[in-house]
Amino acid sequence: MSRIKAVGELGQQIWFDSISHQLIASGELARLIAEDGVAGVTSNPAIFQQAFSRDPSYAQAKALLPADLTDPEKRFEALAIPDIQAACDAFAELYRTSGGNKGFVSFEVSPSLSHDAVGTLAAAKRLWAAIDRPNAMIKIPATREGLFAIRQATAAGINVNVTLMFSPAHVDAVARAHADGLLDRVAAGLPVAAIRSVASVFISRLDSKLDPQLPEPLQGRIAVAAAQLAYDEWKKHWGPEGDRFAPLAAKGACPQWLLWASTGTKNPLYRDVLYVEQLIGPDTVNTVPEATLAAFRDHGEAHPTLSANPTGARAALDQAKKLGIDLDAVGEVLQQEGLVQFEQAFAKLLESVL
Repeated sequence: MSRIKAVGELGQQIWFDSISHQLIASGELARLIAEDGVAGVTSNPAIFQQAFSRDPSYAQAKALLPADLTDPEKRFEALAIPDIQAACDAFAELYRTSGGNKGFVSFEVSPSLSHDAVGTLAAAKRLWAAIDRPNAMIKIPATREGLFAIRQATAAGINVNVTLMFSPAHVDAVARAHADGLLDRVAAGLPVAAIRSVASVFISRLDSKLDPQLPEPLQGRIAVAAAQLAYDEWKKHWGPEGDRFAPLAAKGACPQWLLWASTGTKNPLYRDVLYVEQLIGPDTVNTVPEATLAAFRDHGEAHPTLSANPTGARAALDQAKKLGIDLDAVGEVLQQEGLVQFEQAFAKLLESVL
C-alpha cells in the first residue's frame, strides 16, 4: 500500500496543496487519487501564481480570452475556475462514494477583501455559483470580518474552507462561526446534512516564528503540540460526539474538520515529513505540498499520533508560556503576515494575466 494511502486508513484525509491545468490534463491528479488515496486539492493565490508561471498552457488560454475582458480579477477567474471545476469533476466519484465526505477542491476569495465582511460574503456566493460543483469549497480567511462571512456563507449552504488560522483563539472563534451558520440554517428550516467545512490551522509558520525565542529542547515542538491540544479540545466540543456540536449532529450536520496547513518543513534540520507524521488522527485533513508529499511517499511513517501524547504536548506549551510565549498574540501577528503575503501573491498573479 502507498504510504500516503496508509494515512487514509487511519482516518485522516490527505489533500494536495497544489493545482494547475497540467496536473489535471496530464492524468497526474487521477493517479494521485487512485494510487495514493489523495482525497482533495487546495489552492491559494500563491499556488496559482506559481502555476501560471510554470505551466505554458495558461499562456495559450490567456490568448483566447475575449479582448474586452480587461478586468484582471475576472481574467484570472476565467483562467482558474475551469481548472477548479475540472478538479472537482476528477473527484466526483470519490465525493459520491464517500457520502459527500471526500473529494473537495478549494478556491479562495480575493485577499483584498480580508477586512470587508460584506464583500467577502458576496464574493463567496458569486464564486460558489460560478464553480457550480457540490464538492467545491470557498476559502475565507479567519479575520474578524471573515467570521461574519463564514457564518453567513454556511447559512447559505456554501462549503467553506477557513484559512489563515494560527492560534487557539482562531480555532474557537471559527468553530463558533461555523456552528452558528448551521444553527441559522436549521432555524430557517433548511437542510444541513450536505454542508462540509474545514478549519485550516497553519503549522510550520508557528515554529518558524517561535524557534528563535525558544531553547533548543522546545524548538520544532510548539506547532505540533498546539495542534495536538487543539484536536483534543475539538474532539470534546466540536467533533462528531462533542458536547457543543451534539444539537447539530442530531439535525444531521457534519462537524467542521480541523485541517493542518503549511505542513512543508521549512527548517532543514527537521525531518522533512515532521508535520505530516506527527499530526495523523481521525476526522482531520492534512493539505500537503508537492515536495512533502513525495517525501512521505518515499519514507513517511503512518501512525496515529495526534492523540498519542497529550501530556507531553501540554508540558511543551506550559514551558513556552513560562517563557512569555502568548500563542494567541503570536497568532494575530502571523495572520497579518499571511494576509500580506497572500495580497502580494495575488497582485503578482493579476499582473500575469494582463
